[in-house]
Amino acid sequence: MKSKLFMLFLVLFVLTNSSYPQIEDTLNSDLYKWLKSLPDIEVTQIKSDRIFSEAYEIFVSQPIDHNNPDGPKFKQQIFLSHTDKEKPMVIELDGYAVNNRTTELSKILNCNQIMVEHRYFGESVPAPFDWKYLTIKQAADDHHRIIEMFKNYYTGKWITTGISKGGSCAIFHGYFYPDDADASVPYVGPLNLSIDDQRVYEWIKSVSTPECREKVFNFQKLCFEKRDELYPIFLENADLKNLKYEIVGIEKAYEYAVLEYSFAYWQWGNGDCSNIPDKNSSIEEIWEHFLANGGVTYFDDESIESNYPFFYQCYTEFGYYAYEVDQFKDYIKYADGQTPFFIPKDSNPTYDPVLLKKINDWASNESKNFVFIYGGNDPWTSPGVCLTGKTNSLKMVLPNGSHASRIKGFSKNDKDLIYSRLENWLGIQIER
Repeated sequence: MKSKLFMLFLVLFVLTNSSYPQIEDTLNSDLYKWLKSLPDIEVTQIKSDRIFSEAYEIFVSQPIDHNNPDGPKFKQQIFLSHTDKEKPMVIELDGYAVNNRTTELSKILNCNQIMVEHRYFGESVPAPFDWKYLTIKQAADDHHRIIEMFKNYYTGKWITTGISKGGSCAIFHGYFYPDDADASVPYVGPLNLSIDDQRVYEWIKSVSTPECREKVFNFQKLCFEKRDELYPIFLENADLKNLKYEIVGIEKAYEYAVLEYSFAYWQWGNGDCSNIPDKNSSIEEIWEHFLANGGVTYFDDESIESNYPFFYQCYTEFGYYAYEVDQFKDYIKYADGQTPFFIPKDSNPTYDPVLLKKINDWASNESKNFVFIYGGNDPWTSPGVCLTGKTNSLKMVLPNGSHASRIKGFSKNDKDLIYSRLENWLGIQIER
């Protein structure tokens, strides 16, 4: 018996480890030698997913200000996963800090991929630190420079992509550098046109069914009505998880967490509202649902501070959303619906929507070879791209889809439509 178990373990060990290329195997690869020959980059080999033959963590030296390329530099983190230099390259323009993972498109296309961390996030923070260089154009210049660099090695087609803010970045990059990529697939990328984009409110008022919308609203009202019972649990949760609410103020944070619920629920929900507690539910059931679906961990100090670069961009170029408070005026004591507490204290942003409006117009009327993916329930779909039919680009909205909507969630016919467009633009055959 023991020998059988040992043999089984041995087989599993061999199979598991043989699925992943060993780092030593790629020390002498052409790609590794080419990477090591490049100036101003740092390369570290890492284990790769089984669909790739080699993978690297790379830090690229980038100008803090691309208008002054000889000025101060910062190191931008990227991850390269390789299969074949002649196959397509998917480059994910992430909007935040990044961890290496295998993208949906890389699996679909069986190709190479690069994951790019956004400037001012994660390991890619410039020093000296100056907020004024955190702009849409500077980030697009980062991405353009990386693409230009790796096109010296990879000879196949290029596809830009990104998720959420990263999806927006893929659109921004296409606006400034339309010739960099042969196709682009932004996922759930919004184009907000104001700090308080009204389209979000209208979306929440019309999403799903009247019955579900009423359940969502009634739950918010319930959280206000039961404040005396829920707020002490809110405080206990803060102590248990060491959450601080000094930036917003803890009582105000509770109100904003309730206000955030409707946006968060539709952003991540699947359209099934049957699990929303009501007035007949226990306080424990109400709290657990609120904790899982509301903004309890959105307004604490650590969450806000870690997202300062995002919020700075919201208050300069990206735009954002506020909260409607009139319907809860009988319950609210502190919140006014606006979010100035998200602004970094060492910054003084000035909002200018001109560039976003230009990009929105371009995306709607001129973008070519784009597949825009959105979720049917996701509030971020409300400020999404609205195609006018003047280009060959495609907009796909997943019914009942959330912010996690991906190509794999679509029907066979819809997937075939997406695949056929990509096949046409990339000159490849996608395995169905």
